[in-house]
Order: sequence, then structure tokens, then C-alpha cells
Amino acid sequence: MQTIPAIDLLNGDAVRLHKGAYDEVTVYDKSPVNQAKKFKEAGFEHIHVVDLNGAKEGKFLNLPHIKQIINELGISVQTGGGIRTFEDVEMLLDAGLSKVICSSMAIKNEEDWLKALKQFPENMILGMDLKDGKIAYSGWLETAEEPIESFLGRMIDHGLQEVLCTDISKDGTLTGPNFDLYHDLKKSFPFIQLIASGGVSSLEDLNILNDANIDAVVVGKAYYEGRISLDEMRKFND
Repeated sequence: MQTIPAIDLLNGDAVRLHKGAYDEVTVYDKSPVNQAKKFKEAGFEHIHVVDLNGAKEGKFLNLPHIKQIINELGISVQTGGGIRTFEDVEMLLDAGLSKVICSSMAIKNEEDWLKALKQFPENMILGMDLKDGKIAYSGWLETAEEPIESFLGRMIDHGLQEVLCTDISKDGTLTGPNFDLYHDLKKSFPFIQLIASGGVSSLEDLNILNDANIDAVVVGKAYYEGRISLDEMRKFND
């Protein structure tokens, strides 16, 4: 299992939100590059960066910071937040991003999402954010009616290889991931690369996900709050 350290960017700061609430913000580092450098020095070659301004406003305010991380540190970055069109995907890949995570776009602009999936299958990650058992989008403010299994099945038929699944009720809470959700998804869709996200609180959580054959996990708040060390996280990548 790959562990992927996370940086959430809001107005150029490295922050974490509680359950996606923009009014519950904790600032961890004023310098995203400084934070990414800590990950690089600890042996991580790939990180997860979310543009929270993008997710809410659809503008890539934090892209200069992301490009700086890629160019100065030479690590690969997957990013999400604010990606609405095929042109957005092209622009981000041209800017040096290794993978692009789309959630709202896959629901609201399926035509462009499928075009991106067809043209860049290795670079596209479906961001499947779940709220009360439904797929949430637009900064987690709206939910889709199509059942998860139906939607994911359709996307796999179109060539989807990788999905990042977040249980919003767990995100930033340090209460443990939704293990049943990830277990069931992996059982139903064994050939998809499944990235777990949300709720990781301890080394034990990582061990359970690893034992469940989950492909990767994004770790944010647990690291920032000192619950898991970078050394403990990296050992899963060795």
C-alpha cells in the first residue's frame, strides 16, 4: 500500500478543514513548499495537493504554489479542486501535474470528463466524495442521485483506472476511516486502483487498510496533529 502525504491549500497556506467546512480551518504552514520539502526529505516522491480555493470558486489560485513544489523539489503531485473542463485538465498536465483528480466535473460535465479519461487514462483519478451514501460534488454542497456502484461501473467501462474515495463524514475528524466502505468497494471492483481518504488517525488504521489490500491512502491531519510520523507512513511504501 502506498501512503500519500497531503497538503490542502487555501489562499496559499497549508491548511486542513474539518469535514470540508471552510469556516473550520486550521493553518499548519504558511509555506506549502516548506511543507512539501519535509515530505521529500522523509523519502516521499509523490504527494496529494488539494486546491481548496479551486474546489469552492473554480479558480486555480494555488497553482503557482503547486508548480513551485514540482519545479523546486522534483516530486510528482496529484491535484484536485476546481477542475471543471477538459481544458482545465490539459492546462494542469501541461503545468507538470502527474495526475488530476476530478469529482464535480465527472458529475456536472461528464462529456469533458470522459474525453479526458479517454485521452489521458493514466493521469486521471476519479474523486469520489461520499456524503450519506451518495456522491457529493461542488465543494461537497450537492449530491448526485445515481447510485455509487452504477456510476463507478460506468466509469470503469470508459477506462477508469484509479479512484480516490473520501467519506466526508470522516474527513479531518481523526476518528478512523470507513473501513467497511473501502472493503466493499475493493470487493466489488477488484481491478480498480483504490485510494482511501478521510479519517486516518493512527498507525493501526494504516495497518488495517493495508491488510484489506487497499492500494493507497492519503494521510493529512493525522500527520499534522502528530498521530503518525512520516517514518511510519513511509515504511508502507518500501
